[in-house]
This record gives sequence, structure tokens and C-alpha cells, in this order.
Amino acid sequence: MGRGRAKAKQTKVARDLKYRTLDTDFSDLQRELHGESGAPIPEQYADLLDDSGNPAQR
Repeated sequence: MGRGRAKAKQTKVARDLKYRTLDTDFSDLQRELHGESGAPIPEQYADLLDDSGNPAQR
């Protein structure tokens, strides 16, 4: 017992996700996925780059 409130909240969240209208910039997403963001990499993460400037595969 006592699951009614939790189930109601899950239902509300699921409904919100299902019917929410999103303004997705697919061209920006494509640039990000292809590594063309143009944003500089912070110095604290520079050691994770390989010699070609791409993120090292671990």
C-alpha cells in the first residue's frame, strides 16, 4: 500500500515527456556528435586528447 502517490507522479512525468514540445536544434546536435562544436577544450581536460587533437579512446 502507499504506492498511489508514487505511481501518480510517474504517470505525470511520463505524460509530460510524451506530450512536451521540444525545440531541438538538430544541426547543432549533428555538429556535436561529429565533434565539430568549435568550443575550446578546457585545460583541465587537455591531457585526455591524443596527438591529433581528438579525444583518446579508453
